[in-house]
Amino acid sequence: MAHAYEDRNWTSADNLSLYYRDYAGPDGYDGPPVLCLHGLTRNSRDFADLAEHLAQTRRVIVPEMRGRGQSDYAPDSATYNPLQYCADIEVLLSELGIDRFISVGTSMGGLMTMLLAAAKPGRIAALVMNDIGPEINPAGVERIAGYVGQGRSYPTWIHAARSMAEVHGPSFPDYDLETWLEMAKRTLVVSQNGRIGFDYDMAIADPFKQPGNAAPPNLWAAYEALRDVPMVLIRGELSDLLTPETVEQMGTRNPAMTSVTVPRVGHAPTLDEPEARAAIDALLTAV
Repeated sequence: MAHAYEDRNWTSADNLSLYYRDYAGPDGYDGPPVLCLHGLTRNSRDFADLAEHLAQTRRVIVPEMRGRGQSDYAPDSATYNPLQYCADIEVLLSELGIDRFISVGTSMGGLMTMLLAAAKPGRIAALVMNDIGPEINPAGVERIAGYVGQGRSYPTWIHAARSMAEVHGPSFPDYDLETWLEMAKRTLVVSQNGRIGFDYDMAIADPFKQPGNAAPPNLWAAYEALRDVPMVLIRGELSDLLTPETVEQMGTRNPAMTSVTVPRVGHAPTLDEPEARAAIDALLTAV
């Protein structure tokens, strides 16, 4: 069966080949595309279902950051940081001639969205922020630091799924083995030696674990660039990264924001949940 997207690449300023999925959308569509930005250890497969859904009415672009999926690994691990990822995305946007877009940002992708907005205010037509905000709960950062970059591998997909359940079970208490298998196949890949490992460069953990590097400082200032931009903030009810207090403050600072809580889910919702999908559809219908 043919993909609903084309596999494409662009080249970063430091000469890395970076990968993206390009869903063309309906014939003749010339509105702002949807740019889907994944989380720290994830890749374009995270948005597979959502992108196919959105591509019924819009062009959708799903890049993989350096060090993830089919994008090149960086020789210098210090370049694994949100500012560099944004610089890479700027090259892609310039190459595609995109000066206005809709952003869907999960976790790290949401941090990137704020930085992209601050760099050029007015170019984001609407946005979805998935379980992330300008202020990050240190407990969530500590949890992520506890597993990122460990480099584990598994002999079978069942082993991989059960390991993911052990690590992330408290955030997704209702997931069954079939769902964990699906999550494993979004996150891991079969390596050349036949074992199943995580689909990212373990070196992304190096800068992440340095004090103050999990997120750029003073993101409330960057968030101000999104004031009055139509926005949906999606939070997992069990999230340890985005607090209800931060959600409330984000709404105060952007009156055009609506928020949705996905029950019985932690960090981060998949955006395939009915509550999340309905909120995203409502937002895009209004844009």
